[in-house]
Amino acid sequence: MFKIKDKYRGNKVTYQKIWVVALPIIIQNVIDAGVNSADVMMLNTVGQNAISAVSLANSLISIMFMFLYGIGTGVAMLAAQYYGKGDNETIEKIEGIGLKFTIIVAILAFVAFLAVPQHLMFIYTSDKTLIEIGSRYLRFFAPGLLFWAVSAVYTSILRCTGRVSTSTAIEAITLVCNVILNAVFIFGLFGVPKLGVVGVAIATSISRLIQLLCCIYVSLRYPGVKLTFKTVFERHPLLEKDFFGMALPAIGNDMVWGLAFSVYSVIIGHLGNDAVAAYSFVNVARNLGCVFCYGIASAAGILCGHLLGQGKKEEGIKMGHIMLRLSVITGLLGGLVVLLVMPFALRYASLTDTAKDYMKFMLLLNTYYITGTSVNSTLIAGVFRAGGDSKFGFWCDLIDMWVYAVPLGLLAAFVFKLPVKVVYFLLCTDEFVKWPWVFKRFYSHKWAQDITREKQEIA
Repeated sequence: MFKIKDKYRGNKVTYQKIWVVALPIIIQNVIDAGVNSADVMMLNTVGQNAISAVSLANSLISIMFMFLYGIGTGVAMLAAQYYGKGDNETIEKIEGIGLKFTIIVAILAFVAFLAVPQHLMFIYTSDKTLIEIGSRYLRFFAPGLLFWAVSAVYTSILRCTGRVSTSTAIEAITLVCNVILNAVFIFGLFGVPKLGVVGVAIATSISRLIQLLCCIYVSLRYPGVKLTFKTVFERHPLLEKDFFGMALPAIGNDMVWGLAFSVYSVIIGHLGNDAVAAYSFVNVARNLGCVFCYGIASAAGILCGHLLGQGKKEEGIKMGHIMLRLSVITGLLGGLVVLLVMPFALRYASLTDTAKDYMKFMLLLNTYYITGTSVNSTLIAGVFRAGGDSKFGFWCDLIDMWVYAVPLGLLAAFVFKLPVKVVYFLLCTDEFVKWPWVFKRFYSHKWAQDITREKQEIA
């Protein structure tokens, strides 16, 4: 291991290249986490039930997000390497394949959110008040899914093709509009009626429409890969084979991971309103702590993919080792962020004393839990996928989450009826259980592969 570390030490130019890619993504994540924090603080004025209901509804929405993220990273796996190869024409074809699937799934989710929101909320809680509030939130959130599906694929393409700053600017505009519209609809500014939770959903849908309009503007105004629906209706058998072979395991990986966290919310949701409210605030703090981690993970996928697509395997491996070291550093920084947020959360959150006690314990656990998240995200969702190695992540998370963590949480909560703190602690062991297998895969370097095809072969 020590020989490997010495062999793959980075230099100043390499780190500069990393931060050129990672910093805009980190800024985007900071804005995103800041907006989510603002949402919770605004809903704090509406009441604990509003916070809890929206948190549970967002657990359902996170499943959709994981699917879109999976499609985006699946597209990125191929697009990053083809960009390294200089083949924009093939990237547009990959974009069309991705759009085809995101639009279908968005339409299905749109119909479900409008038709049966109560049934969906009942999965997470049996509290009738929370079900009613969450159902109204889902109905008004539904239109935003359609806009979000298209822009998610295109912003992923922008990041992979050297336009990270443009993607970040679009996200920043979207999120700033979101927080402003939240304030207008929640507090009834400028003569608008106070809409509370419904206002948050309306604000989100409008901001997603703004995001899509920004994507269309960038596509029309600037050179590069275009946002086009022409390729959605084309057939490219070899590219589709590559997409299914590599992107679907990535989508499955994110869905497995996202669904497991959704079950975590189900478990917490049935442990009482105090536990749910505490969990809602903790999720916001954890998201703040993870902004650096996810930035490094995204940069790892892009930069390693570019190098491998150019046929520079050794340089791609070297980049992977640098990213692993950075993931440990950003994980520790993320834990420090959570520690700094804790006093403010305990002081200003409108929660019961019991809920605050739960929140303090959960926040302390997240000071170290984020390091596990950072390392695993960087390696599984970044480095491994850069070389097309998505199947390992799928099987790793499937076994870790669904054979270990989810059954453990269900048994602890509903069979042994352990205290809330013990249940949450057990759920927070999931990231560290898989480390031996993740590190073994990383140091084998089997993930470092060129997955591109020649234009003649695709034609």
